Amino acid sequence: MKEKENKEGSHNNIWYGVGRQRIEIPKTILKSRVHGNALLKHLHICSIGYYPKAKDHYTYRKKGLPENFLFYCVDGHGWYQIGRQRYEVGPNEYFILPQHTEHAYGSDPDRPWSIYWIHFGGDSLPQLNQVQAVQKHFKPFYIRNNGDILALFSKIYKTLELGYSIDNLLFTNMCLSQFLTLFVYNSRHYESAGTDKLDCVDSAILYMQEHISENLCLNELSKQYNYSVSRFSNLFKQKTGYAPIDYFVQMKMQKACQHLDFSTRPVKDIAFSMGFDDPYYFSKRFRTVIGMSPKKYRSMNKQ
Repeated sequence: MKEKENKEGSHNNIWYGVGRQRIEIPKTILKSRVHGNALLKHLHICSIGYYPKAKDHYTYRKKGLPENFLFYCVDGHGWYQIGRQRYEVGPNEYFILPQHTEHAYGSDPDRPWSIYWIHFGGDSLPQLNQVQAVQKHFKPFYIRNNGDILALFSKIYKTLELGYSIDNLLFTNMCLSQFLTLFVYNSRHYESAGTDKLDCVDSAILYMQEHISENLCLNELSKQYNYSVSRFSNLFKQKTGYAPIDYFVQMKMQKACQHLDFSTRPVKDIAFSMGFDDPYYFSKRFRTVIGMSPKKYRSMNKQ
């Protein structure tokens, strides 16, 4: 092993070089303390590492990995390939390799990359990999980082260096979920720049929020984004799981709950302020979404 440590490059799909950091949680630990733990088995870290200026880094796996692989390039350049599709990767770009997928990757020979990476597994991976926000990051994606990504990575790594106690495993794997959101939902962690362009669904949701007291129709929303009603509805449901107007009604009921919680306004007045002309219809929709009448909701919260 010492011979390999002194020889820079990749051997058996593992890179050896100066400054390398790498922790692989033993399979015996995963089997005895993670796979049977209800809090850990759904999503958990398998290995984690950092390769600085990883010259001659190269890996090929015909059958992929049983877990996902998140790869974050902070400096230099490299590439990866899924099937026949090849992508170039540069600074502040990341990508996710899904489980059980043939892949290869390597650093640029002239500008070797510096990378942080995490292999993560769990019972929920098949469902996670069906999420649209995750799937679009199977391609390289530029992300913002104000230091919290690497700070959290350091916390995870340093905790695992202290051993595999249940407390350490719980802490690091709870951090994993937050770590993943910093990538998959990167834009939600940082204020958008003026040049950023929201997709039509996110833009429509903001528009709904701004017009929460009005009555919006599907035709109005779809025309605003130059889509047909059916195309806009399909895009919206694909991303949110709801039809646009159903989602808008849910937002209205969420706002109505706040009025019921923090004011003594009559239900009739709240209904009017949410764009409902008929208080009885408002109560019916409230019951459908919240599971009880507005009056019952208010009385339960006061108790």
